[in-house]
Amino acid sequence: MSRKEREGPEPEPEVGDGPFYEGLGRDEPPSEDPDRCVGPVFGPRTEALPVSPWPGAEAVLDGQASRYFASLDANIGDLQQRAQQLIDRVNDSRKEDHTVMSGFRESLLMKVSGLAEQLEERLFHLYGLHNELIQEQLQELAEVMERVGTAEAELRQVCRTVEAAYRDLCLQPET
Repeated sequence: MSRKEREGPEPEPEVGDGPFYEGLGRDEPPSEDPDRCVGPVFGPRTEALPVSPWPGAEAVLDGQASRYFASLDANIGDLQQRAQQLIDRVNDSRKEDHTVMSGFRESLLMKVSGLAEQLEERLFHLYGLHNELIQEQLQELAEVMERVGTAEAELRQVCRTVEAAYRDLCLQPET
């Protein structure tokens, strides 16, 4: 069994851990001072790194570099995980918003439907009242038409009577 298997998983390094930050205070950012830099140096510097003074120093530097890159990979992984968590939270928030809007739409549809039914009932009530008024007026019209018909019949009878009386008067001989 290897040492890693016995000890369990290696704890993830925190930001600021690792060979790059050796010799610095916890809150102190890495400086551009070449005497304080430990580990690999990246950037516009064009001079070559000094050759190691003893054999095996390159292996130590490679170990420090690999620890640095492992730390960097862990930090990148942590950032990716945080970004994914943020994306998941945004997506969850959007799902909640969608659920709220769907509920709002359903509630609004129910209210509008209820109001439409109330309006329809009121309209039917008004239609009923108007129908009653129209029926009353039609009844009155029918009564008036009946009286007009009676008056017309009486007037025809009077006209016939006057015509008959005129004929009787015109046909009598003069004496």
